[in-house]
Amino acid sequence: MRKSEIINIIRDNRFVTGKIKRGECMTDLEKRIMDRRPMFCKECGGKLFYQAGGSYKCEDCGAEEYDDFGKIKMYLEAHGPSPATFISEDTGVPLEIINLFLKNGRLEIPEGSKFYIKCERCGCALRFGRYCPGCTKELVGQLHGAMFEQMGEKPKQDIEKKKEKMHFLDNAGKKGRK
Repeated sequence: MRKSEIINIIRDNRFVTGKIKRGECMTDLEKRIMDRRPMFCKECGGKLFYQAGGSYKCEDCGAEEYDDFGKIKMYLEAHGPSPATFISEDTGVPLEIINLFLKNGRLEIPEGSKFYIKCERCGCALRFGRYCPGCTKELVGQLHGAMFEQMGEKPKQDIEKKKEKMHFLDNAGKKGRK
């Protein structure tokens, strides 16, 4: 794997932390998730404030609204583990967004399921995430090696404050003339 491929994998994996850093761009799918968040109450038009777990509460009337994650969470609490297609049909959340939540680790496929997502590198079955532990270790090792190529070298001698005095040209000329 080339250094540029490693860097692209790391760049593509930036959303796992849930934060977009300065200079990075959101993907179209990430923008869709942001655009689908409820901003105003359907009941009274008041402003909604985020509570927790995809739940928003209206500051005016107290009504609750849910974003895509909240809808999925409520569905799973009511129906238990279900296939992504059923969740998508019943909640209205697109499959791509459900898959992104699985890849980001916000959702997990239960142990013993018939279907799993695949590691993006080797194709093995995963309950959540983008890479299996083996591929993650290998990618980290390759990234570690690539980073060492960029690393500089410190001077062999420590730069210490020398006890030498600073000389000025005016004084140096006077000392020599005496």
